[in-house]
Amino acid sequence: MHKRHSALFAAAGVAAATLLATALPATAAPAQQLKLRNGLTLYIPIQWKVYGTGTDAVQVVTGKCGKAQGWGTPECDAFYVFGPKYIKQGAEGFNPYTGKRPFYTATDVQPCPFNRKWYELIGPKVTRGLRQVGPGHKAAYNAWKSTCVSYSDAGTKVRTRFTQREWYLPQSRILVVDQWNTPGLADTLKHADWN
Repeated sequence: MHKRHSALFAAAGVAAATLLATALPATAAPAQQLKLRNGLTLYIPIQWKVYGTGTDAVQVVTGKCGKAQGWGTPECDAFYVFGPKYIKQGAEGFNPYTGKRPFYTATDVQPCPFNRKWYELIGPKVTRGLRQVGPGHKAAYNAWKSTCVSYSDAGTKVRTRFTQREWYLPQSRILVVDQWNTPGLADTLKHADWN
């Protein structure tokens, strides 16, 4: 009887291990929690570096970056999470951000995110919709088709194109801005938690 019970426990252990292995994807990477304002928690890869504290400006560097310096750091693969202070002056000319115009905290030309020798032109083409950000929260989503042009040729030649993606949660006063088409960011937001 003892051998029979051992065999049953061993078989049950193998079945449980197989069930766990199939339930969790083999490519699942270790994650860290990024706790933000109003109880929003994102689960981001451990390799991503978080800069900024508090509730108004967080820069999440997801790849190559010389020196993270907050919004508008050229040549820094990152996305940003902003709170009320930045939303209050997040449209061109330091007007309040509403989602009707792109996030653009300036009155002059800004450097291209990919090359500081170029400058960016955001929009005007936009894709709008709603996107899930954790259970029970929908963000106003805007994807602005944008270009980078050269100072030297007075902006007549497009050097590269990008899309500025924005998730805006007006009730929670949270705005996520991504100019690098960060892989996995949309899913990260979709599977966020609210505590």
